[in-house]
Amino acid sequence: MTTIALAAAAAVVLVAGILRAAGASLVRTPRADAVQDAADGDRRAEHVARLLVSRPSLQPALGLVHTGLMVVAATSATWALTRSTTGIGLVVALALLALLLLAIGDVLPRGYGRGHPRMLAYRWVFLLRPAVRFGRAASDLIGEEDGEEHEPNGTHDEDDEAERELISSVIEVGDTVVREVMVPRPDMVTLPATASIDEAVALSVEAGRSRIPVLGQGIDDVVGVLYVRDLLSLFDDDSGHRQVADLARPAYIVPEAMPVLDLMREMQNDRDHLAIVVDEFGGTAGLVTMEDVLEEIVGEITDESDDEVPLMMEVAAGEYLVDGRMAIDEFEDLLGVDLPNEDWDTVGGLLLGLAGRVPAEGESFDLDAYVLTAEQVHGRRIARVRVRTR
Repeated sequence: MTTIALAAAAAVVLVAGILRAAGASLVRTPRADAVQDAADGDRRAEHVARLLVSRPSLQPALGLVHTGLMVVAATSATWALTRSTTGIGLVVALALLALLLLAIGDVLPRGYGRGHPRMLAYRWVFLLRPAVRFGRAASDLIGEEDGEEHEPNGTHDEDDEAERELISSVIEVGDTVVREVMVPRPDMVTLPATASIDEAVALSVEAGRSRIPVLGQGIDDVVGVLYVRDLLSLFDDDSGHRQVADLARPAYIVPEAMPVLDLMREMQNDRDHLAIVVDEFGGTAGLVTMEDVLEEIVGEITDESDDEVPLMMEVAAGEYLVDGRMAIDEFEDLLGVDLPNEDWDTVGGLLLGLAGRVPAEGESFDLDAYVLTAEQVHGRRIARVRVRTR
């Protein structure tokens, strides 16, 4: 019986040591690193990132569980020793037991965990998650039984929930590529290289743009990007006759299949806020800004230069006007439906796929329980779609 008790004590102290090492690794893990690893597809990192949302409560919760395990191990080992050893031998055995418990169950694993952030947290997250949940629940129960009065923590809970949602957004955007968030080629605001400074200023004011691509021989020949702030020092008598090609900065070119998070990191490192997106043949597919990337993570960002017309608005019961540029995924989420999008990314593209050609304004097509009508067509582009239930 004493052998079983000692074996049980050894197993429990081993678990306590692993928990101590993993917990030390967890609290030393930068949350930004965990979020990035999660966005790259590491499910363990996703769980770690969610735990780190409430970092201040991690150590008390894990500490409570660790203490419980150490008490169980010490009790079991002491019971076994008192039945197999007496006298001075028992005193020595208990002293050695205390040293071993402290070393194996606490000091050594804690030091090792602090020196290996992320690695141990990821490896043992399956142990950390239930331990944190149990520790928090036990802590709350103990506090209630002691009659402690806690300050209302609604604000903290709301903050934690907001952070969890943000982490979820970053993780979800991990598979998103630039083509899905860019401003498409037909919607780009551009300037010819031969445009004058006065024309550039006028377009900037009219379109509300601070950075404008400059074109050479056409849309596929982007020779640079004009930063409107570079014009501020040129307001003299002769500045209006200069051409924007003289002021254009080199364009930052990215492929349309580039992951959005990779683009954000490069933009941060290079301090670029606008990139020209090219397709596999080198043609201009569109442009993407830092704001486009951030909106994919945190939601729509509206400023004074944005058009106030929403991408989708309900005009009657079961009837909607939808911007043709609206992403199909977003459209599905708002309507609560699952549409066959095939190779199309936008609602306008979906209607093109249904028609098999560019539809005429007012032309309608059936799609499951919905009727899609080409409300506005600009050239070969479907600008607005009317969607109604049958």
